[in-house]
Amino acid sequence: MNRQGQEQEQGQEQEQGWGRTRSYRYVGPVELLAAVEPGGGGSRIGSAADFARWVAGRSPAELAEPFTFVVGTEGVLRLAPRRSEHVACAGGVRVLSAGEIRFVLVGEAGRWGVDEVSNHSTGYCPDVGSWPAVARALDDVELGRPSGFTHEVVFRRCVGCQELNIVREDDFVCVFCGSDLPEAWNVDPTDPTA
Repeated sequence: MNRQGQEQEQGQEQEQGWGRTRSYRYVGPVELLAAVEPGGGGSRIGSAADFARWVAGRSPAELAEPFTFVVGTEGVLRLAPRRSEHVACAGGVRVLSAGEIRFVLVGEAGRWGVDEVSNHSTGYCPDVGSWPAVARALDDVELGRPSGFTHEVVFRRCVGCQELNIVREDDFVCVFCGSDLPEAWNVDPTDPTA
């Protein structure tokens, strides 16, 4: 089994109640964090009714694109327009996951579901093991969803040069200096669990 498969399996174990849930601190550019307005953040979507109100206010052009999302440490989904910064969507605080999500109408009943969802957030760089938090938040909103991220992004920080890397095709080698990258998530150097 490749590393992504192992991480997905670990995420499935967490979804079934095994293991712990990690939260992620913002690790992106400090000027973006400094620009976050106190009390700001994306639209809080804690129930099916919240989602129904939110989606009714979106234009067809908006709904054709993915949205920025975060799952806050309380387990609630927050949504913002795609070009929004994840740190702004989160109000500058820690999250359980972050990425991009696209919604579609499913079936003749016209129910909303998730078509695509990724952990692509270079501000928080969540591990693929953050999927269970996303799954729970989507289930709380009663949205149909896939069984995992439809596009997984594997983030690692190079121990040698400290640059952030996106691992592609299971090639755990730093694109900046050629050093081997660690197998375990290590993006936040201040996180004692990394």
